[in-house]
Amino acid sequence: MILMEQRTLGRTGRDVSVVGQGTWQLGGDWGEVEESDAFDVLDAAVDSGVTFFDTADVYGDGRSEQLIGRYLKNRPVADVLVATKMGRRADQVPENYVLDNFRSWNDRSRANLGVDTLDLVQLHCPPSSVYSSDAVYDALDTLVDEQRIAAYAVSVETCAEALTAIARPGVASVQIILNPFRLKPLDEVLPAAVAAGVGIIARVPLASGLLSGKYTKDTVFGPDDHRTYNRHGEAFDQGETFSGIDYATGVAAAAEFAALAPEGATPAQTALRWIIQQPGVTSVIPGARSVEQARANAAAAALPPLPQSTLDAVRELYDRSIRPEVHDRW
Repeated sequence: MILMEQRTLGRTGRDVSVVGQGTWQLGGDWGEVEESDAFDVLDAAVDSGVTFFDTADVYGDGRSEQLIGRYLKNRPVADVLVATKMGRRADQVPENYVLDNFRSWNDRSRANLGVDTLDLVQLHCPPSSVYSSDAVYDALDTLVDEQRIAAYAVSVETCAEALTAIARPGVASVQIILNPFRLKPLDEVLPAAVAAGVGIIARVPLASGLLSGKYTKDTVFGPDDHRTYNRHGEAFDQGETFSGIDYATGVAAAAEFAALAPEGATPAQTALRWIIQQPGVTSVIPGARSVEQARANAAAAALPPLPQSTLDAVRELYDRSIRPEVHDRW
């Protein structure tokens, strides 16, 4: 197994790899993935130094959690922290975010993952008012007391939601969209997290693949791929697909970004390296549908830091091409 840099995941007190493994792809919303292929991806990640898996009860309606549970049962020596999420299987109204539902959702995830205590449970982009509810945090504290979960966190859509959650003393980490096409969290969220000792998990790091530089305006995605059916937020928040950027705009900007990749690094690895070196980031969680992708993602952790000239070029590209479209939305 390759050793990778580890960082403390906020108030969990546990260390995780700077590149984690996102497992949305294993649930099926990016096209079908066979179980054996999913296990190969997880194997490649662990062998490459990954010690952090991120999943959710809604990925494949629990399939992603189940695959992780079976994988870790078969490979008990893998020292992996598993973060899951809850809430998106229910109607998105604040009234559903109560203790009885939390217990029910936790019981399902514990069964899926085959554990008594969940390492980390994140509220999965609930209605904004949930982040301000004292009763919600009291319920989450109860789950910790009952040893159903070891720690709790939030996954957010907006910077305002992140800042609200960071102010709560029990929140271990915040998961937020952060990539070279989504820079707004750098302004306030990351500094606030550092000051509070809260971890930052960067999701959608490749803008749904745009930052890999592999797509053109003529690329066609399958009908069961969210990059087809959710481009305008038809199924869930638009920001989860291509970071909320118009596809044509994103393809053009991605071609410019690809030219910034240093020798020996792919555009995708460059995007991951950019995220890793942002102050306050704990781990970045790219997904993978193949062994090669998992290994390449993990290898980004070993790249040297990007020079200031590249960081400046990313900012210039964002300000010119992306910011006018999406900055104020999130």
